[in-house]
Amino acid sequence: MPNPTGLFIGKFQPFHNGHFLVIGGMTKVCGKILVGVEKVDKPFTSQERKEMMQRALQAKNLIPMFDINFIDLPERSADWADKVLEATGPVDKLWCGDEETKKLFEGKIEVQNIAEVPGISCSEIQEKMKTGGDWQWNVPDEVVTYIREVEGLKRIT
Repeated sequence: MPNPTGLFIGKFQPFHNGHFLVIGGMTKVCGKILVGVEKVDKPFTSQERKEMMQRALQAKNLIPMFDINFIDLPERSADWADKVLEATGPVDKLWCGDEETKKLFEGKIEVQNIAEVPGISCSEIQEKMKTGGDWQWNVPDEVVTYIREVEGLKRIT
């Protein structure tokens, strides 16, 4: 059997080192990786978040060495999991740490639980960005550079 297709869903507001570790781990077991970007445009748009990921993954040669694709997901609804799977095509396993998302996919696809990296969460990073705290260590360097390029800090404060 060929290596499975894995799906990693997130808001990635912003893409941080915990997300990077998950994708890195997926490259060891997946033949194809789909990164589903949830529809939440504040503070960063879907396109900006995909650019953050693209730059960070390219810097470590995960792209183009591995088949990693980004997919915009539909807005959440009662049948959201079905709509996501329609948008992605065949997927063997979902990597997920969010309890609500896991429940939506139960019985539809195998779920690989991922644990939060202590001290690294999007909400904590955004709070540090707002208050002038030290957030840069929690995200790949390429993401720091990109956020500064698009003046993303101004949208958070």
